[in-house]
Amino acid sequence: MTVESDWEDWLPRAVESASPDGLAIWYLGCNGFVLKSSGGTTVFIDPYLGTGDPPRTVRMVPVPFNPEDITDCDAIFGTHEHVDHVHGPSQAPILAGTGADYYTTDSGHEVIDDEAWMENWSVVDDQLHEVAEGDTVEVGDLTVHVEPANDPDADHPVSYVFEHDSGTFFHGGDARPGEFETVGERYDIDAGALAFGTVGMIDDKETGEPKRTQWYNDENMIIEAANDLRLDTLLPTHWDMWKGMTTEPTVLHNHANSFEYPETLSVIEIGDRYDL
Repeated sequence: MTVESDWEDWLPRAVESASPDGLAIWYLGCNGFVLKSSGGTTVFIDPYLGTGDPPRTVRMVPVPFNPEDITDCDAIFGTHEHVDHVHGPSQAPILAGTGADYYTTDSGHEVIDDEAWMENWSVVDDQLHEVAEGDTVEVGDLTVHVEPANDPDADHPVSYVFEHDSGTFFHGGDARPGEFETVGERYDIDAGALAFGTVGMIDDKETGEPKRTQWYNDENMIIEAANDLRLDTLLPTHWDMWKGMTTEPTVLHNHANSFEYPETLSVIEIGDRYDL
């Protein structure tokens, strides 16, 4: 599979030329992010540049860059093994071109083996690292904590807490409430990304027949998770991505009104920058 961007290279160049005072966060659509710190550390989380598997899964947002256009990357983190989170054509060329390290769980490494990243994209074994709940990774001036995640559709999901002098960013992958209370007790999280979507009729993989499907938090679940995490700011994600699963994130203002958390809701679109 060849990845081809709709946007050419303006977004990678914007990240490359940025000099944030603290931690700058760009949303890549789906559940992808790129973070750049005041110390120049650049990390990606779940960057997915594929178009899905039409007609079952159809990408509804642009492909924001070509992986070969990434020149600055210190590490990539994958939350779980699903194709829009661990994906060779999206991520392996970044590793090969920059020498960055890759971190994901054992189930993510099964995808790496199945897709033969080392053979097909010249990734070397020293770049690939397996992580599990309780691990801590230092990347430049970022400290990354690996935390649990409740995603009933994944084999081994994790969430990540990115700590920087300027603030703390949380990425929950596609997880739902159930594992986040201890995370909220342990960290003071300034902004957190949680997957949000509607329930849709998606073709069953085995039968091909439309089936009522829920992959992400609904309105009540995402606010419950935000309260468990004690988020200052909630960044809803994934709502933009798959045909039949998209939704309107501004409705969350109503659902959050009577709860202590999140204190604010920030609706970001693909290509947007958010600063801590």
